Amino acid sequence: MRISIKATNLELTPYLESYVREKIGSVEKFLKPLEIGREIEVFVEIGKTTRHHQSGPFFRAEANLSINGEILRAEAEREDLYLAIVEVKDKLQRIIKKYKQKSGIVF
Repeated sequence: MRISIKATNLELTPYLESYVREKIGSVEKFLKPLEIGREIEVFVEIGKTTRHHQSGPFFRAEANLSINGEILRAEAEREDLYLAIVEVKDKLQRIIKKYKQKSGIVF
């Protein structure tokens, strides 16, 4: 699985990139039955939604995954960027499981 990361309105530090790869990479075990002779790519975007608000959920994480022409998408907004990334990972896992059940793929 290949993970592409884009940062919006914040700096993508090596630690942050490593954290995203670790968390989003953990969904790969759910994708193994779908990876038949091809590599699956996940596009992840993280960032701040605003530069001037003082409170509220202004960190955003989004993941887009293309499987057999269908796009599986998860997004989250939180006050903490790391919580948003974990929430996206959890949502992506649930979406992949639903997709596999709908497709009749045994896992």
